[in-house]
Amino acid sequence: MTTNGSDLAEAATRFRTALKTNPFSPVRNKDQQITPRQITERESIVYIDGIMTATSSSSPDHRLQTIAEREQKLLAPYASFSSQTKGRKQPEPDHPYRGPFQRDRDRIIHSSAYRRLSGKMQVFTGEMGDYHRTRLTHTHEVASIARTIGRALRLNEDLIEAMALFHDIGHPPFGHAGEDALNLCLEKEGGFSHNRYALTIAEELEISDRPYTGLNLSREVLEGQATRVHKDPSAAPPSLEAQVVEAADSITYDAHDTDDAVKLGLVTLDELEELPLIQHCLERIGSSGDQRTPTIRRRAIVHELIDSQVSNVLQAAGEFLQGAARSDPESPQRQAFRIGPVQQLAEQKQELEEFLKQRVYHHPNLLQTRDMAQQRLQIMFQGYQEHVDWLPKRFQERANEVGLTRSIADYLAGMTDRYCNQQFSNFFQDSCEGLA
Repeated sequence: MTTNGSDLAEAATRFRTALKTNPFSPVRNKDQQITPRQITERESIVYIDGIMTATSSSSPDHRLQTIAEREQKLLAPYASFSSQTKGRKQPEPDHPYRGPFQRDRDRIIHSSAYRRLSGKMQVFTGEMGDYHRTRLTHTHEVASIARTIGRALRLNEDLIEAMALFHDIGHPPFGHAGEDALNLCLEKEGGFSHNRYALTIAEELEISDRPYTGLNLSREVLEGQATRVHKDPSAAPPSLEAQVVEAADSITYDAHDTDDAVKLGLVTLDELEELPLIQHCLERIGSSGDQRTPTIRRRAIVHELIDSQVSNVLQAAGEFLQGAARSDPESPQRQAFRIGPVQQLAEQKQELEEFLKQRVYHHPNLLQTRDMAQQRLQIMFQGYQEHVDWLPKRFQERANEVGLTRSIADYLAGMTDRYCNQQFSNFFQDSCEGLA
């Protein structure tokens, strides 16, 4: 097909008219009605001065950019490339415009387990207010920070985002208190780990429209999660993208647990400002911070907690990756270096985390919630063994595959905080009147 100046002008006029009314409506030619799909087959669509127009399809420059082309231009040689993916356990054809890790991200976001994170506590329960983070908002913050780090280091953002969105999908109700309770219930059967349970969700429990159970995620995402289950320093290092997610997770909970604890009145700004890392943040804020209200001052400190740690990570990791890649582009994936805060800031970070552990995570109000949650889960775990018919049919059938106790734990771990309390009230309230 050949075009001249008048043809392009006419085409541009037709597109302008269509866009003013409905950008998705069909555009009429002199001779026939052309649908948007037909246009892509006959002509290439480009933008000239912000207006969609058409040009000859013979030009190779006006077409959708492939994932491989984009990554070749943007990613460093030590990144994980979509074109080199290890694939999935159940082979699938490539998608025309989404790479494998984009598809992983979408499957995670649209999963039932992911949506239930909105009803699972991070550190503080819903009864304490509605400002503090849930497991879902924590996940979003991790993904945001991880993508920032990944982009600066020229790593695969799609893979990072998928792993970040997936990393806490296996958390049971009531946070780490719930995990500890289930771990005790399964003590004789290998215990319970939310990181391992995430893999169970992805490979066995989640239901989709495909002819097999699970999400069928890429091996890169599953392997990244598996490194969180077995954190063995002597093992081969995780992918750089997995390391970024691990670092972002730590940065995120340090910042938002500090924010939430002050907002809820468990600690004061004055107490926090005695810590070296908070003092470092105040130095970065400068004298203007003294004139701010307590709320703005708190938010400024949280901002600097994130920014100072991310900057520290990028400086250390950037220097290492740049130097290592000069000798061998793939060597950063094999070396013992781990992406994360370093030097003095790493030590100050540990001091902050110890402070949070003693003053926040072990606060009497949280310990009371922890005791209640653990007792309820243990009562429910025992009760479902005595009344198997109370389990959903699906988990009754699953008991034949993995054993009754493991199936019960899988069912309990998938509950939100609210649903867990509801089921306790419906079936087990009489078992412990003091936990009403």
